[in-house]
Amino acid sequence: MKKIILTVFSLMLFSSLFSCASMQTKQEQGTAVGAGVGAGVGAILGQAIGNDTESTLIGAGIGAALGGLAGNQIGRYMDLQEQELRNAIAASESASIRREQDILRATFKGEAYFDYNSSQLKPGAYAELQRISDVLNRYPQTSIEIGGHTDIQGSEEYNQTLSENRAQAVKSALIQNGVTPQRMTAIGYGETLPISSDHAMNRRVEIIIVPVRQG
Repeated sequence: MKKIILTVFSLMLFSSLFSCASMQTKQEQGTAVGAGVGAGVGAILGQAIGNDTESTLIGAGIGAALGGLAGNQIGRYMDLQEQELRNAIAASESASIRREQDILRATFKGEAYFDYNSSQLKPGAYAELQRISDVLNRYPQTSIEIGGHTDIQGSEEYNQTLSENRAQAVKSALIQNGVTPQRMTAIGYGETLPISSDHAMNRRVEIIIVPVRQG
């Protein structure tokens, strides 16, 4: 067992050095190599420790983090992802993308995804979430927060629960489309973060995408 772990950490050190060398010469290619090798080494670590699928997935997540983005790559990486997300929602009247430095915030009107007082996704929401998932899957070096928001109508307790359930519904749909669960956090904000005096504007789901930084 000790021999296996020593071998794994040797591979991790090698992958880190290899990734850094690649990044200096070919930035985008270096990111892909670093993440891929890191995830592979992490998966080996998971099998060595737990010898099961769950440990392998956790190990792969650790490895991917080791192969994260270098500071001089982040801007370009998020530029490309932003453009693809804008293309994915170009035909939608209920979605918008906002850039905040290197963070992307995708906002979706609540009525486009859910019936009033419901946390069940509408049939029409699935196609848009599939397009968004395709983009997220092409840019794995990001973490994702899915936030549910309500208006101030109804009780605070009810709104909190509704927002949590809606965020979880969107997360579940993204998982079904292949987005890695470990990258995502679903949070219900209830009525605490209004953005308008218009109730309809406040009923929304936001997907916040943050780059994973190297180290």
